[in-house]
Amino acid sequence: MKLLLLLALVGLAQGTQTRVPLRRMKSLRQRLQEQGLLESFLEQHPYNLAAKYFPGIAVEALENYMDDEYFGTISIGTPPQEFTVVFDTGSSNLWVPSVYCSSPACRNHNRFNPAQSSTFLSTNDTLFIAYGTGSMTGVLGYDTVNVAGINVRNQIFGLAETEPGDFFYYTPFDGILGLAFPSIASSGATPVFDNMMMENLVDRNLFSVYLSRDSQSGSFVLFGAIDPYYSTRGISWIPLSAETYWQISMESVSMGGAPVACSSGCQAIVDTGTTLLAVPIRAFRTLMRRLGASSSGEISCQAIGSLPDLIFHIHGRQFPVPPRAYVLRSNGYCSLGLQGMDTPTEEGELWILGDVFIREYYVIFDRANNRVGLSRL
Repeated sequence: MKLLLLLALVGLAQGTQTRVPLRRMKSLRQRLQEQGLLESFLEQHPYNLAAKYFPGIAVEALENYMDDEYFGTISIGTPPQEFTVVFDTGSSNLWVPSVYCSSPACRNHNRFNPAQSSTFLSTNDTLFIAYGTGSMTGVLGYDTVNVAGINVRNQIFGLAETEPGDFFYYTPFDGILGLAFPSIASSGATPVFDNMMMENLVDRNLFSVYLSRDSQSGSFVLFGAIDPYYSTRGISWIPLSAETYWQISMESVSMGGAPVACSSGCQAIVDTGTTLLAVPIRAFRTLMRRLGASSSGEISCQAIGSLPDLIFHIHGRQFPVPPRAYVLRSNGYCSLGLQGMDTPTEEGELWILGDVFIREYYVIFDRANNRVGLSRL
C-alpha cells in the first residue's frame, strides 16, 4: 500500500490559502519486514543520513522512505500530468522522472513527457543531485506546476534521465518537491514556494504542517496560512540559525530532569523529509543505553509506560516528546524512533527533528520572518 497525500483546495481567491490533507498508511519498511526481506534489502542499500546536510553539492537523502511518509499529488504541464511527490522541508528542488529515463526506477513510475505539454520550455542546463544511496541526473525545464489548485507558471524543475536502481525502484513516490531555501537548490533552481511568494499566490509567506498521530486522519500542509484550531495553546517562535535548511539552535536535550545530550548547545533541522529523530552517534548510544533498547533499537512494548519524555530545550523553552511518540509499534514489536547519524566533527553536533518530533507540534515554516513556529498539540 502507498501512503498517499490527497490534495484538496480550500480557497480560490486572489492570495490563496491551500490546505493539503495527508493520510498515513503502511510503510515500505513494514511491507519488507512482513515478507522477511528487510534485512537483506538494508544490507544491499546502505546510506549515510548526514550526507543530506553536509553536501559538496545539493543533496537529498531519502533513507526514511521505508517508514511512515507523506506524499502528495501535483501536476505539471498543459494538459496536466500527475505525479506523486514527497513534500520535503529538507531540500529545495522539484524533480520528477521523465520519458528520457530508461532506468528501472523510472519505468515503474509516472514519467513527464514534455512533448505532451504546450507550455513546456526546455533548457540546456543539467541537474545532478546526490543521495545517500546513489544519485539522479537530468535536465532542467520550465512548465506550469499545480499544487492543490495553485498554478505556478514557468516553474523550473528537473526531468530525471537516470536514477539509481533498486533504491528508487521500490519507492512509492515519483519525485520530490523541496520546501527549503534557494541557497541549497541544485543548479540554482528557484524552489516552488519561492515562486508562490514572488507571484503573490499565497496570503502569507509561510506554510504550516500538521501530522496526525498513529493511524488518525486529518494531517495536512497548509500553504499561506496558520490554522487557529491547531495553535490554541500558543506559538513559540524560534529564529533560524541558517537560511539553508529550516535550521535552529538547541541548548540541550534532557531526560528525567538531567541533560543527556547537546549539553554545550547544538544545531537542529526541522525536516518533514526525515521520518525518525536523527541523532549524533555518541548521543544515540547514550539514549539507547538509558532507554534500555537493544543494539538494533528494539524495546519492550511493556516498558513504554515507564519511559521518560525526551525534552528538547530550544530558545529558552522546553519541547517534550513523550515515549508514545518516540517508540514505534509494528506487528507487535516496539522500537525506538531514533537513528544514529555520523556528522563531520568540524560541523559540530547536528540533530534532525523529523516526523517523530513534528507529530507532537503544529509547525509553521515562516519565510517572511525566517523563523519556525511550534505549537503543542
